[in-house]
Amino acid sequence: MSVITVALAGNPNTGKSTIFNALTGARQHIGNWPGVTVEKKVGKVSKGGRQINIIDLPGTYSLNEYSLEEKIVNDYLLKEKPDLVINIVDASNIERNLYLTLQLLEKNVPTVVNLNMMDEAKIKGYEVNIETLGEYLGVPVISTVATSKKGISQLTDLLDAASEENSTGTGSRLWAEYLEELARLKKSHKDGDPEGEEIIEARYHYINKMLDKALVKDEEKVTFSERLDEIITNRVLGIPIFLGIMYLMFQLTFAWVGQPVSDWLDGFVNGPLAETADGALAAAGVAEWLHSLVIDGIIGGVGSVIVFVPLIFTLFLLISILDGTGYMARVAFIMDQAMRRIGLSGKAFLPMLIGFGCSVPAVMGCRALDSEKDRRIAIMIAPFMSCGARLPVYALFAAIFFPGSESVVTLSLYLLGIFIAIIMALVFKNTLFKGAAEPFLMEMPPYRIPTLQTVLLQTWEKGKGFLVRAGTIIFSMSVIIWLLSSYNFSGAAEEINESLLAAIGGIIAPIFALHGFGSWETGVAVLTGILAKEAVVSTLGVVYGVAELAEEAVEAATQLQASIGAVFTGLSAYAFLVFTLLYTPCMAVIGTFKKELGSWKWTLFSALYPFVVAWLISLLVYRGGLLLGLG
Repeated sequence: MSVITVALAGNPNTGKSTIFNALTGARQHIGNWPGVTVEKKVGKVSKGGRQINIIDLPGTYSLNEYSLEEKIVNDYLLKEKPDLVINIVDASNIERNLYLTLQLLEKNVPTVVNLNMMDEAKIKGYEVNIETLGEYLGVPVISTVATSKKGISQLTDLLDAASEENSTGTGSRLWAEYLEELARLKKSHKDGDPEGEEIIEARYHYINKMLDKALVKDEEKVTFSERLDEIITNRVLGIPIFLGIMYLMFQLTFAWVGQPVSDWLDGFVNGPLAETADGALAAAGVAEWLHSLVIDGIIGGVGSVIVFVPLIFTLFLLISILDGTGYMARVAFIMDQAMRRIGLSGKAFLPMLIGFGCSVPAVMGCRALDSEKDRRIAIMIAPFMSCGARLPVYALFAAIFFPGSESVVTLSLYLLGIFIAIIMALVFKNTLFKGAAEPFLMEMPPYRIPTLQTVLLQTWEKGKGFLVRAGTIIFSMSVIIWLLSSYNFSGAAEEINESLLAAIGGIIAPIFALHGFGSWETGVAVLTGILAKEAVVSTLGVVYGVAELAEEAVEAATQLQASIGAVFTGLSAYAFLVFTLLYTPCMAVIGTFKKELGSWKWTLFSALYPFVVAWLISLLVYRGGLLLGLG
């Protein structure tokens, strides 16, 4: 089977990812570009007896190699030489987008122009004549509305044939005349700069000449996005609207959608599943240690985390919807004013928003920042944003100590994470990384209704890591925790308080004596949480024997909730949640620190200082609460 390589190239926010998802479905692999941590998406489809590899290139405005994304795209086109490039062009911002198109064709790259977002162009009051555009470019031009899949079938039909056609612009007389003029300008240019001012002017002159013929304009209209932005990005209303949307998101997660499903799964895991496993093991006559390992270790540990899968996926689904509508870009714009007061631009808030899903891509996303100082600051504060792995801890403790107020408690933790991140950025900007804020220019994508396929794929990409960790890290940690809780240096431990686990936890516990959660069980949970934040819940599940069966079926982790309720108070529980929010990120993030910061000194600092911050803030919460009579 022959293989064709097709690359998708285009400006940011042109619907390139939607096109990629429509062409590849779930048949895609996500990695990194060689030598950098910019995400690389590769999809595979079969058509006409050929395998077609589809590469989603980073979004870029030009091929000038000023940014990392531009360098990646240039290097790929030069070294890999794809059989075809599909240039995704935003029809509603066509003049700016066509600059990249001209640069691609000037490099003699086989190209098909995909004019996307034709519906947005119509809303703005104009239409594009694709036949005329094709005459000026000399390559096939296809129109699509990716969000509704209009024109996608035509694009897929072209994939197999286009690589064999003349798709380099050489068949157009108009394009040939343009290339002659460009060659003359480059030859006469004194400093030999291929991107000199005259060259840039020549490109835009050709673009304007092309659009004069290809655009059919109606009277200019004020779009729905522009009207909505007057409210959403209003200096007074912007932040209250953001807080309201966040609260609604947590209500959907904890009260209306995620929690009911989670409660059902909880009852199944700790009822029928645990009972069936107990009966099967008893009937098989297995050794007592194996019975305990399966019931107390595996079901008690992994099961206590798995029951929160509906909550995790509900949250990620809602975040994907907000991202797909274009709202998350507005949040960065809204936060720009606050960020500039601490010496950072709103651009630094973008990777922080990614941190609501996972801190690893959030840290990697800081590469988009132009200033090295700002990049380091953003990397070091990104883990304060509450990742999805912490959600099971919030859900467990909020259900026990703050029933009915889970959304408020969770929202307060997310906002506290943002606040501490901003405070630490201010500290770093005035001590370790002094300098003025970089200017923040950001293109606002129009508001859209995201496609179901795109939302579900993004939700799966965000959430599958949780399932993978549950099946690997959490499973392994549950077995290790069970072993340490069952044995001591003399052999089998009669009581868990005499086990190796209790001894390890006892060393850590005094650190939190002033915080209201200075038990050895909590000490062990904090330690395992450095490997993966979900391990906090699985550790408590094993330690408190959530799956130990009584005469009757255990309901919905009642045993775990009762055990935690006996150790914590409402105030100490909230202090523990604050500590969990802020302390040392997981090992995956620490490994990413090393890649991004390139120094063990800064890696260790970035991993350890959050522990100090968490210790101080949680102490302040607990002791302050006692002084206010909240204990």
